[in-house]
Amino acid sequence: MPQPASGPTEPDTFLTLCGHTHLFPGARCRVQGLPDPEAFAVRPRPVDVLLRFSDSVTVDAEVRTDGPDGAVLAVPAYTTGAGTPIDGRAWLIREFTRTGDEVELTIGGGPRPRGGC
Repeated sequence: MPQPASGPTEPDTFLTLCGHTHLFPGARCRVQGLPDPEAFAVRPRPVDVLLRFSDSVTVDAEVRTDGPDGAVLAVPAYTTGAGTPIDGRAWLIREFTRTGDEVELTIGGGPRPRGGC
């Protein structure tokens, strides 16, 4: 009998751990499994991520780097484990910091309406 996947199923999708049930300015998320975290922190590229929030809710999202505002984390609408609906948004990423084998994303600014996803 096949076992369910415990992480990202696509080779270019990276598990990203978030310390809260939702994003906000100043929130931090840690991207795991990048082949070269140092290079990614210095020069981020578009990647698919699987966000895992503190309530174990997971959401497919994207790091985008081609927009006029710089890098963003595009997150679709989802519902927290407590049942709170969260609208989809493209959050500006204020900073990419290498922390060992991971890259920490620091969310900056307010949420932007998620468009073109």
